[in-house]
Amino acid sequence: MLGAQLRILLQLCVCSPITQSVTRELIVDLAAVSQWFGDVQALADLTIQVPKGSITVLLGPNGAGKTTAIRMITGALSPATGSVRVFGLDPGTPDGEQVRSNCGVVSAKPSLYDRLSGWDNLRYAAELYDLGRNADTRIREAASQFGIDAALDLQVGGYSTGMKTRLALARSVLHDPELLLLDEPTSGLDPESAVSVLELIRDMTGQGRTVVLCTHLLLEAEGLADEIAVMQHGFNLLSGKPDELAQRYWPTPQLHITAVEGPELDHVANSVGVVSYERESNTATVGLQSLDVVPDLVAALVARNVRLTAVVPFIPTLEDLYFAVRREQGTAADEITPPSNTTGRPVRRSRVAELAR
Repeated sequence: MLGAQLRILLQLCVCSPITQSVTRELIVDLAAVSQWFGDVQALADLTIQVPKGSITVLLGPNGAGKTTAIRMITGALSPATGSVRVFGLDPGTPDGEQVRSNCGVVSAKPSLYDRLSGWDNLRYAAELYDLGRNADTRIREAASQFGIDAALDLQVGGYSTGMKTRLALARSVLHDPELLLLDEPTSGLDPESAVSVLELIRDMTGQGRTVVLCTHLLLEAEGLADEIAVMQHGFNLLSGKPDELAQRYWPTPQLHITAVEGPELDHVANSVGVVSYERESNTATVGLQSLDVVPDLVAALVARNVRLTAVVPFIPTLEDLYFAVRREQGTAADEITPPSNTTGRPVRRSRVAELAR
């Protein structure tokens, strides 16, 4: 019975093998981008690639440079060094108008007109986007998509924080942009509203849009990100697909086994298919050549009358990955050394990063 249940568990938990990467169309391509604000280096050789139709999450603490990166993408800032391409164009040139017309932006604190109704807020944005006779139809479609159609006649000042976020998202898609840039879209939301907003964001990629989302919340990015870029002090510590990055740090499957008598688990240390073994108290972490050997390990322990309380395959989370990078660096989060400074200018952390120490 235990073996059958375990096989079902493993079928549910084991990730599919990583397929060979193929060439993908990039919507955003930041290559070795650096930027300064006075003597403060906000970005340091930042390289980020955003494939079409994906959700790319810029993950990092406040002051990591996420918002500055978004401003580079829209052309609000131009890089001191490096290059920025969006839809193959440079947003810092006259081509920037074409780039921005195909972007929808939701800032961390979206500017809404509290004394106007939701409809008037969207109507004003529609006029800025020059939607013409299609404006009313697009407003109704966007409001319905984000579940605020019943509140459009109410003053925005009476909206909850979650409703304001939904209104800002509706405004960002009025002109049907291909690229959405979302900066901390769940800031200030209760857990239920945050989950709802994240589900709406995932739905938008199903409609063919590409999303760049900034957040400092690991749990927010978990399960949502197709690509991640972990940022710190203006540079990216690592970037890529979460499952491929996990494969880099955990190349072999791992299993957590817990028993009433912890030392009894040591019998599996030299078993066939076991490549590593560590035990802390009553829980052992076992590295395996393949998860196929798990039923045999469990059967051997049961035959020895070892009383097992848990047998759980280890599926790395973004939090596991994040702290694995920290351990690899061998330093605390605020002590990681950015890429070498080749400009000759004195380097100082952003004020936000300094205050966070």
